[in-house]
Amino acid sequence: MELSYGLLQRRRAGLMFMIMTVILIALCGRLAWLQLVLGPGLRERALEVRLRDVPVEAKRGTIYDRQGRELAVSIDVDSVFAIPTQVRDKEGTAANLAAILNMDRDWILERLMRQESFTWIKRKIEADQAAQIRELRMQGIDLTQESRRVYPKGQLAAHVIGFAGIDSQGLEGIEVQYDSWLRGVPGRISIEYDARGEEIPQAVHRYFPPTDGLSLVLTIDETIQYICERELETAMVGSGAKSGTVIAMDPNTGEILGLANYPTYDPNNYQAYPAASRRNYAVADTFTPGSTFKPITAAGALEDGLISWNNRFFCGGSLLISGHTIRCHRTGGHGSQTLMEVIENSCNVGFMTIGMKLGIERLYDYVETFGLTSKTGIDLPGEAQGIIIPRAKAKVLDLAVMSFGQSLTVTPLQLITAISAIANGGTVLQPHIAKELRTADGALVQSFASKKETKVIAEQTARELSEALESVVENGTGKRAYIEGYELAGKTGTSQKTVAGRVSSEFHVASFVGFGPARDPQVALLVVIDEPVGAYYGGQLAAPVFSNVMRDVYRYLGIPVLLPTQ
Repeated sequence: MELSYGLLQRRRAGLMFMIMTVILIALCGRLAWLQLVLGPGLRERALEVRLRDVPVEAKRGTIYDRQGRELAVSIDVDSVFAIPTQVRDKEGTAANLAAILNMDRDWILERLMRQESFTWIKRKIEADQAAQIRELRMQGIDLTQESRRVYPKGQLAAHVIGFAGIDSQGLEGIEVQYDSWLRGVPGRISIEYDARGEEIPQAVHRYFPPTDGLSLVLTIDETIQYICERELETAMVGSGAKSGTVIAMDPNTGEILGLANYPTYDPNNYQAYPAASRRNYAVADTFTPGSTFKPITAAGALEDGLISWNNRFFCGGSLLISGHTIRCHRTGGHGSQTLMEVIENSCNVGFMTIGMKLGIERLYDYVETFGLTSKTGIDLPGEAQGIIIPRAKAKVLDLAVMSFGQSLTVTPLQLITAISAIANGGTVLQPHIAKELRTADGALVQSFASKKETKVIAEQTARELSEALESVVENGTGKRAYIEGYELAGKTGTSQKTVAGRVSSEFHVASFVGFGPARDPQVALLVVIDEPVGAYYGGQLAAPVFSNVMRDVYRYLGIPVLLPTQ
């Protein structure tokens, strides 16, 4: 009996030993698994719990004009943040910060009372404010470096460049269009804290550097832009007009050399201006082109062989179309004219006659192929497109008035793109603003060029029409654009605005579009003046602006002029 009891005890002890051995092996295995397999990941997770990230903003890329002159730059500034768990004297800290930053003390105190590991107090402060904060060495308050967007030329090219917000994000213009390239990739600083939120001395400090944005070179020329803005402002002030636009374009490449709108604004302080001042009228608004559309009608009829320079046209002052009398701007009429004289005189009756020969289908074909019914595809946000009566609903009366530029609307950008096709020999090019993307040290990343090219008329047709538009400036309605020796080609335009669904006799748009030199075009230029007070004809208001801009652009670019004959 005693032997059996002792054997049982030994067996029990052996079983317990085996169980304990198995448990110990399991624990060792688990410990090895945690240490050797899961250890690195768990250590990383534990570290992440103790780390607090302070963002480090990437520097936004510089924007240059085509000559490498700075139009938008980013400068280093300090931003102040708090780690609320570290702030011991919250009342005193809030009072100090409020006094330095000119902020509301209670608002700052509310931020400091939060149970958060990080909170912004004020972004992008002045240098003297940052110096005062550093001097006080307030517990739980620190500074990090960010960048502020600055536009050194103020209002110059404001509607092209746009502006960036507090987080260095593009909000308008080129700044938003190319934001993903300009913005870069932000970095961060990770600092290790203990369970009480105190920074651990000699603990882990990780720095993940930001990747600065690429720089952008524009097709805009600062000097040409200035000339356009100066002359537009002078015209606007003198005419009391509601708004205006001037666009300068290289007709051979589609590059925009200057784009000015009025009213304008300063992107350094864009919040101080009404939204209307920030609107890019050249791209986002449409207008009735009036007689500046007439070269399109003539181009189509010449290209189709429906008219020739030997034809004669009679204008008696009006034309009866579908029971409606449509008058020419010259009440008594122009009488018998050649095609050249019809264009020089901007004769509505003559162009209605041409439009009738062309017909609805072919006129619509040319309006579309010249790009007047679709967006140009320019690399600027908010582009609108022209409005035209649907082809299927167009009647003979619509054809007649459309022939001289009424009953349809276009954007200024669409119109200058179409006229540039006449200047360059018959090809519609896609306009663009961006020229190149480069790194901070100047290395080329990408070049931009026109993506779309559409041949609309033969080179011969374009050349003949260019000569006619040159004659408009020398002998016709565009005489106020004439400068001796400059070989300028152009067309005046005066249109009535549609108000509340009716054509208004009170509100007008004066315009002038052209290019030079006529036989070797290097610059195409459009001037649009909306709702001038008093005189409203394109030949009176817009043509002198065209002349003044072209004169200075010729001098700046060194375009040779013809010497006066002796």
